[in-house]
Amino acid sequence: MKTYALIAGVLFAILGTASTAVSVEAHDPVLIREGEIFYLFTTGNGISVHSSKDLRSWKDEPPVFARAPDWTFTTVPGFKGHIWAPDISLKDGTYYLYYAISLGGKITSAIGVATNRTLDRSSPQFEWVDHGMVLQSVPGRDLWNAIDPQLIEDERGTPWLAFGSFWSGLKLVKLQADRLRIAEPQEWHALAKRERSVLRDDTDPEPAAIEAPFIFRKNDDYYLFVSWDYCCRGVRSTYEMLVGRSKALIGPYVDRNRVALNRGGGSLVLQGTKRWPGVGHNSAYTIDGKDYLVFHAYDADENGAPKLQILEIEWDAAGWPTINPRRLPE
Repeated sequence: MKTYALIAGVLFAILGTASTAVSVEAHDPVLIREGEIFYLFTTGNGISVHSSKDLRSWKDEPPVFARAPDWTFTTVPGFKGHIWAPDISLKDGTYYLYYAISLGGKITSAIGVATNRTLDRSSPQFEWVDHGMVLQSVPGRDLWNAIDPQLIEDERGTPWLAFGSFWSGLKLVKLQADRLRIAEPQEWHALAKRERSVLRDDTDPEPAAIEAPFIFRKNDDYYLFVSWDYCCRGVRSTYEMLVGRSKALIGPYVDRNRVALNRGGGSLVLQGTKRWPGVGHNSAYTIDGKDYLVFHAYDADENGAPKLQILEIEWDAAGWPTINPRRLPE
């Protein structure tokens, strides 16, 4: 179609050589395109939404929820409506939006899901329908945290949810075919973790700073991107992105040195620079034949404000993703 050809041409011109959207504040960004419009979903009150035709000029849209669903306040007492780390995907004409609620630094967390038939607010079909909680983490019962969800299908089309942070690391759980609940019998896998003593108090999330799993399939391999160290500290943020790969969605994922990510492994993809001291919580997409990493970075020139970044992924001779840090704005 002519409209898609136009978008592709604009996209290559914008993204081919540099990062974009440095003026857009965003945390934990995910991206999807419907027709001519790209939609960006990020952490925020009710889930923040932006739209763009060129991935550079962004328009603020109303949040997904004018008020967070009632179940979120009863499931996580003290929750104020600031929803974390959305994930957006499309299946058979329905958009699935997963999201996390948490108090921060606690295992008292949960992941919910909402659906919509379109992202175009002018359409009579536009309506976000919340389906409630998919899973939750409970202090004293679990040593994992139900945040940072990502929906991923395996080669048979079976839906899985990757999620987690800190404590015992990142997990993968099989979902029902409708994508709304955990499948029975349950099937869980450990994706990635960092070293942590079993004698550590279960209420303490540290050490083992790891979060934000995102699995990206390319050719016959699955690539698991993760973020290490600390977000959300402005200019003191130490976020960086690492990766491992596997032939199977459930893993094990290994790094360049064949160290498994569920044994502390991980190969560096991108770390902070002087201007951007922390970079992380990425998603990854193929857009018009090219692969891109979408993430946020803390801008030291603006007191550590989190900014949207989109950089092209390059692939080395061994099939590993690489990012040129010089493409970050100076």
